[in-house]
Amino acid sequence: MESPTNRIKEVLIEKGIKQTWLAEKLGKSFTIVNSYVCNRRQPSLELLFQTAEILQVNPKDLIVFVDKELSKEQLK
Repeated sequence: MESPTNRIKEVLIEKGIKQTWLAEKLGKSFTIVNSYVCNRRQPSLELLFQTAEILQVNPKDLIVFVDKELSKEQLK
């Protein structure tokens, strides 16, 4: 079964942007943004679209689907 995850971390790295900057632009705490970046939580669609706009990427570029049955080791 596939579940959504995000690529926010990868996009931040590609663009050389810090999580603290993104948190400030989104009006969210660093802790919340870090939970999205580390895929412990997923942002709402509205927040995902805001993030894409701030990062100047297509929202589709921030979403990937992974097979839930893959182990955590396989995802690294």
